[in-house]
Amino acid sequence: MKVTDLPRHWESEKKPVERSHDYNLRLPLEDAARIAALAELYPDRSEADILNDMIGAALDDLVRLSPLKDKLENREK
Repeated sequence: MKVTDLPRHWESEKKPVERSHDYNLRLPLEDAARIAALAELYPDRSEADILNDMIGAALDDLVRLSPLKDKLENREK
């Protein structure tokens, strides 16, 4: 998924996703406010959902790029 596809994704029905790792993020206040604003725009999505989707989409974008594509694909195996 591309980052630009996220608003359409957030407008669709929320599906359960298994999450097996916890991370603690420290965001600048401006970024935290943006995440909060997105969660208000998409009330079916929590701030954690928004962050998870954004990180996943960013990782997908990175995997599509070379030379990172080969490095990241080899790590996933």
